[in-house]
Amino acid sequence: MFYFALAALAAHTFLVSIPARVFFIYAHQENNVSFENLNLHPAIIKAINELGYTQPTPIQQQAIPELIAGHDLMASAQTGTGKTAAFMLPALNRLATPAKIPGRGPRILVLTPTRELALQVSDATTKYGKYLSRVKVVSILGGMSYLLQNKLLSQHVDILVATPGRLIDHIQRGRIDFSRLEMLVLDEADRMLDMGFVQDVESIASFTPAHRQTLLFSATLDSTIDKIAARLLRSPKRIQVATQRAKLENIEQRLHYVDDLSHKNRLLEHLLRDQTLKQAIVFTATKRDADDLADDLAAQGHVVGALHGDMSQRERTRTLTKLRNGRLRILVATDVAARGIDVADITHVINFDLPKFAEDYVHRIGRTGRAGASGIAVSFASGKDSISLKRIERFTGQRITPSIIPGMEPKYKPRFGQNDEKSRRPPQVAHKRNRAWSPNERSPFNHTDTKKSQPARFGRSTPNDNTDNRKRSLGRSSQFNNTRVYAEPGN
Repeated sequence: MFYFALAALAAHTFLVSIPARVFFIYAHQENNVSFENLNLHPAIIKAINELGYTQPTPIQQQAIPELIAGHDLMASAQTGTGKTAAFMLPALNRLATPAKIPGRGPRILVLTPTRELALQVSDATTKYGKYLSRVKVVSILGGMSYLLQNKLLSQHVDILVATPGRLIDHIQRGRIDFSRLEMLVLDEADRMLDMGFVQDVESIASFTPAHRQTLLFSATLDSTIDKIAARLLRSPKRIQVATQRAKLENIEQRLHYVDDLSHKNRLLEHLLRDQTLKQAIVFTATKRDADDLADDLAAQGHVVGALHGDMSQRERTRTLTKLRNGRLRILVATDVAARGIDVADITHVINFDLPKFAEDYVHRIGRTGRAGASGIAVSFASGKDSISLKRIERFTGQRITPSIIPGMEPKYKPRFGQNDEKSRRPPQVAHKRNRAWSPNERSPFNHTDTKKSQPARFGRSTPNDNTDNRKRSLGRSSQFNNTRVYAEPGN
């Protein structure tokens, strides 16, 4: 009896210690749960049944009931887990009932970091709300005509999907009325923070009603996200359906060490000639590299297109349409394409340049292996990529085994190429401080020694290229020097 009372007291102490504003929900898949059990409107059920949705994913199972109940929500879900439907189905369910406040302004606002993701959300919303009467979806994105957007905003709007920068422009010009807004959705919140949109997001939220329902979806829920949520959400429920270490069981990951640009190009050409490759995305570090590489591949006879932030919205939409229709076999892209592209026929993802952040690696390779299919992810790495590789392996919890193509073996030998942890440690050198070093030797304790000039990194532009303008210099790859790489603009 004494031990029972002690256990009860400990449990009570633990529960009291949890902050009152946050409730933790651990998602799990229940085989007997269907969309009909989630209290969605019959018109929505009809539409998703036509799309072939038979059973909700874990994020949908847990998020939809909480959102229909009216709670604010923080949710962590990796790409490809069905999170768009997780917030858009309950949003459409809300629209099935008449608005409490009259007007033409939006009842639902969805903020996304990139144009591609915004268009994907808009397209999915149109499909989900196919049988709901008079649901008007409008996209406000950078690169689109202001005249067209002004015309759309002057009409009745139910759901507004926007990138933060362009939406701020319209708000400052007084073209949007948020008086009847009921729900604010922050999609890919971690990406918006990485791209510097935090002030824009908070500014936009300040123009919306305080009684709104707020949803935050992110690949990770870290301390930075928690701070934003504390300012924008009210007593949110918290759902976490995926850990930061994505399993990626259906994606075969390969690694090829490279010596120089010529070696890298020869490896790429070999991979692209693979008959099993149906469609591929090749990721580069900069916009300039994407254009140059696409031109080189086109000259070699490949059906290829480029996608990056400097392209107009019309060009980007045309390129993505060709990719989805199968008229492009290869897409060369920057990280602007790492999220928001869902094409089932992409069999290969090739990291021509490794990403700056380990999280972006997961989003890049997540473009293949969609909807349960298998995929192949290939990464090129030089001797200076060892730190990036370690970060990626630590983040995914998986070791990427180096591969060799006969006849294209690298001259570079990675220092930590063995599987055992002991061999991965750098060799320890014992130095005697009382040793006299000759003038021709370099003391390990003399940090002012003159080093031989380092060879320029291989790539399409070198650090000493003075012909480049400032805009291009800000976007150069940091793979072979210490130049800082800035995030792709989302709008």
